[in-house]
Amino acid sequence: MADVSYPDTNGANIKDIVTNGPVVDNLKSEASRTGAEIRDLKNSRASPSKTTATGQPLTYYHSLLYSLLSWEQPRATAASFASVVFFIFAARYLPLLRWAFKLVYVLLGFTAAAEIGGRLILSQSIASSFRPRKYYTVPKETTEAIVEDLEQLLDFVLLEFQRVLFAENVVHTVAAFFSAFTAYWLIKFLPLWGLSLITVTIAYIGPLVYINNREVIDAQIEEAQGIINSQANQLKDLAEERTNHATGVVKQYVSDYSAKAQGYVVQRRSASPEMTKVATPVKKEPSAEPEIKISDFPEAPKEPLAEPKEEPLVESIEPKQEPLEQEPLVAA
Repeated sequence: MADVSYPDTNGANIKDIVTNGPVVDNLKSEASRTGAEIRDLKNSRASPSKTTATGQPLTYYHSLLYSLLSWEQPRATAASFASVVFFIFAARYLPLLRWAFKLVYVLLGFTAAAEIGGRLILSQSIASSFRPRKYYTVPKETTEAIVEDLEQLLDFVLLEFQRVLFAENVVHTVAAFFSAFTAYWLIKFLPLWGLSLITVTIAYIGPLVYINNREVIDAQIEEAQGIINSQANQLKDLAEERTNHATGVVKQYVSDYSAKAQGYVVQRRSASPEMTKVATPVKKEPSAEPEIKISDFPEAPKEPLAEPKEEPLVESIEPKQEPLEQEPLVAA
């Protein structure tokens, strides 16, 4: 058998090799740098001096997310990205809710069994020996800090949504439009966790790609803006030309119709001159007929008139009997 040679460790044991090796030293160095960058990222939570278009101050989440997504602290950003991706996959493939309920019932079952067993066997409470002197409560300062963070987060979401909605930055509005449109169609084919994974990847990797290719992307964006501005100016000039032409045509038609209307009114007035004359009082001319006087009429009788005799309105009509003519008897 060949002799197996072992490396000379100069009296160092395996524990020292594992804990003081170059790999471990590298891991410790990276961990310390990551922790320092995370602390710097937390300290960057300060309200920026920049304000919105309406003059409202921004929240400290603006500076925090800008520092996070702009990769100013690369280790902290990479750690947060890995944490979010891990949480998405864990929520998709791991029964986290079941594990939480299982942990709760195992803990409560163990505590109940230990308490019952201690009272039956040892005649004393076991849970009381682990009970703290004072139950834990949430300090008021912690509650106020949490409420303040939640308020700042909600203000951040509302402000950014309104800034995008009212086109404070046209590039952001267009990007949000394409994102929403793409998500509307992708949600029909992808599950929610897949869409969330794509969104997080774009949110973290997109700024990194832009930072590494800033010059090329800015040149393309500037060229696109120039094309859009030239097209907008052409459309503006065309619209102004069409508007001026339409305005001239309308003015011409209005002047023609007003002239025709005035001529029609003048013609109607000349055809009926009595409408323009002022009504004058009509003088009565003396008539040639003689005047009629009261003396020309006869005087009315002063004696009462005799009453008329009453006669039957209908006379009784009796049939007259005419004598019958006697015919000669004919002899037999």
